[in-house]
Amino acid sequence: MPVRIRWAQPYRGGKLTRVTQQPDAKSIVQGAMSYVLWGVLVLFWAMLKSAGAWELLAHRIVWSFVFVVVCLLVLRRPWTWVRLARSLWPRLVLAAVLVAANWVTFIWAVNSNHVAETSLGYFLNPLLNVVLGAIFFRERPTPASLLGIGVAAVGVGVIGVAMTKTVWVALTLAATFGAYGVVKKRSPLGSLEGLAVESGLLAPLALAYLLWLGPGGTWGTTPTLTALLVASGPVTALPLWLFAIAAPRIPLGLLGMLQFVAPSITLILGVTVLGQTVPTLYWVGMGFVWAGLALYLGSVLRRKAPVPGPPK
Repeated sequence: MPVRIRWAQPYRGGKLTRVTQQPDAKSIVQGAMSYVLWGVLVLFWAMLKSAGAWELLAHRIVWSFVFVVVCLLVLRRPWTWVRLARSLWPRLVLAAVLVAANWVTFIWAVNSNHVAETSLGYFLNPLLNVVLGAIFFRERPTPASLLGIGVAAVGVGVIGVAMTKTVWVALTLAATFGAYGVVKKRSPLGSLEGLAVESGLLAPLALAYLLWLGPGGTWGTTPTLTALLVASGPVTALPLWLFAIAAPRIPLGLLGMLQFVAPSITLILGVTVLGQTVPTLYWVGMGFVWAGLALYLGSVLRRKAPVPGPPK
């Protein structure tokens, strides 16, 4: 029988809905799609290089909040969840701070030609998630899963040897997103509602910064740049929305292993499109990582426990 996670109860339609730890195919696809989007969006952020990291972070927060609120209004979601959010504010503040730290680190790294370092950070994060899953959620990988994790760990070690500069970028990205995944997995709010609270908590500070920046910022300099800054809202919110939907329904270890998709895409685009150069040893490590991912996913999909569908 699947293990029930009694605290993982997304808020839907005015009531809490219990979900399970056993993943279903739809949740796995949603989680994978969030990582695919995060991988390809490195090209989007590269187009906004003229905006500084902090200015771009502020625009991401403000326009994400606007986009999520519009989605809530269009979908006519009940707003009774606001009362629940008030009782959870320490956890929600922590999630907001973690995601903001992750965003600004990633933006700075991409705009400073350190795409490979961001890939290393997100290669480290899945292995960190396996540890966090064991600590916080008592997730125990099978022997076959451990083999996949071990092969992937060898690959990450090879990559770490090949790319030793700006290690703080990789460590910061891995730590902040790993901790964010723990908080989101334990969040009782629905996906859109959680995003609304996180971006709403940061929006006043972000808007104040943009107003203080005034003419010194990039807003309004060209129509194209202005449109891209506005688009940073939905571009930011969409993969986070998919991630928030999938996170409570997927064991943290599996969620982490799926994350290898994003840095692999980012690395490929960084080398082929953005001109990032990496040593041959990096590609050797990436081969180990993908082999480990295949072994891990194969062990998960071969489990014969009944797989329930997502809550209606």
